[in-house]
Amino acid sequence: MPGLLIQETPFKTLKVKELHPTFGAEIEGVDFDNVSDETLQEILAAMAKYGVCVFRNTSLNDDSHVEFSKRLGELDNIRRYLQGGRGLRYKHYELFDAGNLDEDNNIVDPESHRAHANRGNGLFHVDSSFNPRRAGLSLLRAVVIPPKETGGNTDFADSRAAWDDLPEDLKKELLEGDYAGSHSMAHSRKLASPEYFKDVEPDKAPQSKHRIVQRHEPSGRMNLYIGAHLHHIEGEGMTPERSAELVEKLNKHATQDKYRITVSWDQPGDMVIWDNRCVMHRAGPWTGGGKYKRDLRRTTVHDDGPTAWGLNSKEMEMPGSAAWTKPTVGA
Repeated sequence: MPGLLIQETPFKTLKVKELHPTFGAEIEGVDFDNVSDETLQEILAAMAKYGVCVFRNTSLNDDSHVEFSKRLGELDNIRRYLQGGRGLRYKHYELFDAGNLDEDNNIVDPESHRAHANRGNGLFHVDSSFNPRRAGLSLLRAVVIPPKETGGNTDFADSRAAWDDLPEDLKKELLEGDYAGSHSMAHSRKLASPEYFKDVEPDKAPQSKHRIVQRHEPSGRMNLYIGAHLHHIEGEGMTPERSAELVEKLNKHATQDKYRITVSWDQPGDMVIWDNRCVMHRAGPWTGGGKYKRDLRRTTVHDDGPTAWGLNSKEMEMPGSAAWTKPTVGA
């Protein structure tokens, strides 16, 4: 996915409904049973421009979801997260389980270890920022959706527009300081469920480092690479106090209402694709966690650009749940 992909001319194969003045679009005109190379390039161009694209009633199943995703790049997989005897509910390790079901398709206990871990998904974050090789695109598809009145939408925040609106003196500090963010999955989990994860110490496990300010390659625009996995900021002269202040300030700034959209899940087969290099997202409020089934499955496309590995070694191991979870609690 390297290079400038943004397209300013009208799309030939896609019908686009913009969802926000600065980002987000609902796309019509894609036959996912037969996606031509031309349509695929237009989807990538729409992603570069909008950051988040919604596709309704795609008719994709697990097999076709994975196969389509492979056309966008190399896929991450879930193997390193499977522990404590936990298995898959389906055959593809490339599908990340974003639902509330166990391997027997029963609703997980809201007080289980997995449910506490998943609370971190309710904070604005960037998929895989805690990995040495970060994610490019995420493709999330609905399989089973709960009643709409219970919520369960997905929220997105435009971190390119958030950068654009920063005060000039803060932009200067971030650029001249050449600041790096240190990211940890343990950090976001502890933020979301502090009592349950009170014994977890994020700074005792390896963390991944990526520049706080980056150029989003496909659009050429600058972007803030932050979110709930961001544990602290490093740079010349950076103090712990200033780091904590900046982390809070940047995350609060970038998730203001004016930078956000909410995407509803209307029917099975709906799919949302977003670019983790220019937006953040979170699982929106949902009141049906212990009562209704919610089955969403996500493929994650590795970033293949020149800054994909950030400041990390390509030999650095991708962290799994064992790097941060409570060792005395089963998955």
